[in-house]
Amino acid sequence: MKYQITGKLIVLNDTQTFPSGFSKREFVLESGDKYPQSIKLEVTKDACAALDNVQLGSILTVDFNIRGNEYQGKYYVNLQAWKFNVDERGNGSASQPDTKTESGTVKSQSKDWEEDKDDEIPF
Repeated sequence: MKYQITGKLIVLNDTQTFPSGFSKREFVLESGDKYPQSIKLEVTKDACAALDNVQLGSILTVDFNIRGNEYQGKYYVNLQAWKFNVDERGNGSASQPDTKTESGTVKSQSKDWEEDKDDEIPF
């Protein structure tokens, strides 16, 4: 199943690389609900670098999958992002620079990644 959430980027962690070569990057969005929620999502492998130019406070719309697995009798759930759009209009800072790409300055950014059918478990 595929899901979507829009929220303000409040945490952007550094990329973590594990001995197996697997890498992931976690980030947190604050929902704009009546009772805001802090939702942690992650990107993996090559998609980690796609968040390098995204600033805290940016409004993101993220498409993600819910991934669950069992490891040594414990169950884990991850929200794995596979596409995001940055809405610079909703950004809290009017003086923040635009997102830069190789082709020049853009107002929004979209990134779509192929789903990995053979994801590695990092633990």
